[in-house]
Parts: sequence; structure tokens; C-alpha cells
Amino acid sequence: MTLSPQRLDAVRTVAETGSYAAAARVLSVTQPNISAQVRGLEKEFGVRLFRREAGRLLPTDLCLKLCDSVERMAEARQEAERLLLSRASLREGQIIVGLGNAMPGMALIAAFHRAYPGVTLKVETGSHHKITRAVLNHECDIGVLPDVPADSRFRCTRFADAQVVAIAPLGHRLARMGEVTARMLCDEPLIFRASGSSTQRAVDRMFARAGLSPRPFLTLDARDGLYEAVANGLGVGFLWEGSTGRSDSVAKLRIAEMQGQVIEETVFGLKEANGQIVEAFFQLAAARSEPAAA
Repeated sequence: MTLSPQRLDAVRTVAETGSYAAAARVLSVTQPNISAQVRGLEKEFGVRLFRREAGRLLPTDLCLKLCDSVERMAEARQEAERLLLSRASLREGQIIVGLGNAMPGMALIAAFHRAYPGVTLKVETGSHHKITRAVLNHECDIGVLPDVPADSRFRCTRFADAQVVAIAPLGHRLARMGEVTARMLCDEPLIFRASGSSTQRAVDRMFARAGLSPRPFLTLDARDGLYEAVANGLGVGFLWEGSTGRSDSVAKLRIAEMQGQVIEETVFGLKEANGQIVEAFFQLAAARSEPAAA
């Protein structure tokens, strides 16, 4: 037995207009189509929906109750459509953005908010792996990460150049040097990020290119935890340059082996996610993109 929207709309329209012919005109279909929908429904369920009186089709009590249900269903469909449209509206919609680094992604989010103040912004933060999976699983509309994996499902826009730097406590002997080498870093107690971190992947590649395999003194999941560990003198750590607005208690050191190894900070999302809000975010990122490094 099938209760299709077309059959229910036919019943409701006949009840409102009083005839198959009038209902057919309202619904822009043929009269036989309407009568077949109604009679088929009556036969299938073994019920009577209309009685004929003075040339008009009058709804039975059962039909009136059915029409009430159909009306509520129509209102629910309209509400669902309003929800979907509002989710995508630049006046009152919503976008969920996943950030691996607070900066420069937060600056882009602030610019988007200024451009489209009616859009509700929700920000998720986490590791490179977490944000990538959140975009793939439709938990985030947009991700902002360095070193985005090549994936044919992604639409990507380069936003800025990113480079990893070492950070040392202000009183550390390396803090005055400005630039260090991978070999010099190996002589220090090193603080690493967990393996799901894009920072750590870049650091691991850097040491591998130098033919070195240092063992960390401490491994931490969160960037803030690493920053605090370094600020408290526990060792030397690594951050994406510009990934935080903080500059207290640590010195940022260029790494010789990282020079020329610029990685792109990228805005990315699923190609299928192409609503107004997502499109506006990509356009803003492209407009604010830094010139590519020579």
C-alpha cells in the first residue's frame, strides 16, 4: 500500500474543490489522473473517502481527518524547506569551520563575520586528522589547515604560506640565535606533538631530510599545552609560524632546514558542498590570499 504525496494531495484538493475536474485544474493534471489517485487509494485501503451529493463530492469523516493529517504533513515539509533555506542564507544561515591553527584561520573567520554578520559561525578546533575527518564526514562545512592531503573529493583554495618554527624559553641559550639547525635542535630536550598533528608531520619530514631521528623528551596532544611546556622551561618545541597570537615567554627560531620548505595554509571543503555561504567563504579566502612565494 502506497501513501505517496501525489495521492494525498489529490484527496485534499478534491475535498477542497468538490470535484475531480476542479482538483485536476488546480493541480495541473488530467481529471482521469485525479480520479485514479483517489479511487485507487479507496480500493487499496478498503475505505470510502467521498460521497456524492447534489453533483458534488463531499468528504467523509475519515477523509476530513486524513486531510488534517495531510495539511500537517504539508506544513512540516514547508518548515523543513525553510530550515534548509535558512541554513544556506547569507542573511541568517550558519557555517561550521574547522581550524587546525587559531591563526591565520581566525583572522579569515573575523573577516567573514564582518562581511556577512547575519551568518552564525561555529568553530571547531583540533588536530589535522580531526579536522580533515570532520570535513569528510560533513561535520564541518569548511576546514582551514596547512598541508591538506591530496583528495579528489576536496575543493581547495590556498590562503597563506605556512612554515614551522622552533620555540624556546626566553632564557634559553638558543633564544638569542634567531636561526638554528636540525643538528643543534637534536642536542636539546625536544617537545613533540602527537602523530595526528600537521606540525609534527612537517617536523618529522624536516629531521628525516637531515638524516636525523631525534627522540622527544615529551609528547603533547594540544598546541597550548606545548606552548606552556616550553614557556615553563621544559624544552624546545615547534609551532606553525603565525599559528598563535601569543608572543610571551618564548622565542621563535627559524630552522635552517625549513627555509624554502613553505607549506600552503589552505581553505578546503567537499566539492559537493556548494551552497551560498560556502561559496562566499571560498571567495573571501581567495580575495585575501597572499601572493604565492617565489
